[in-house]
Order: sequence, then structure tokens, then C-alpha cells
Amino acid sequence: MRTNEVMARLEAAVSALRDVDVSAWPEDTLKEQLGDLSAALVALDTSLSRIAEGVRSRGLRVEEPVPA
Repeated sequence: MRTNEVMARLEAAVSALRDVDVSAWPEDTLKEQLGDLSAALVALDTSLSRIAEGVRSRGLRVEEPVPA
């Protein structure tokens, strides 16, 4: 996959995640979805850690952007 396509997919994922607000979910819904939500969060964490480690393994740093 081309670099531009990968970056577009990452940006789309970030955009989709910005819209997730579990504080607005009813308590029963959150409890009902907790197993799937936990699995999704663990999978995201694993993927993000793998990507960040790939950057770090090349001697680069993953830095938080400075707000404009």
C-alpha cells in the first residue's frame, strides 16, 4: 500500500475515533458493550504500539504535535 493511502487511512481512523464519546452512552449499553469495547481498545493499543515501535526502531521519535 502506498504511503499516501496509509496516511489517509490513519487520518480517517483518527477522525472516526474523535466521534466516539462513551460518556454519552447509557450505563446499560456501556455494560453490554464492555467486552467488545475492551477488545477493540486492546487491538488499537497493540496496533498503535507496533507502529510507534517501528518508527522508534529506525532511530526516530514519536512526538506530540505542538498546537498552533
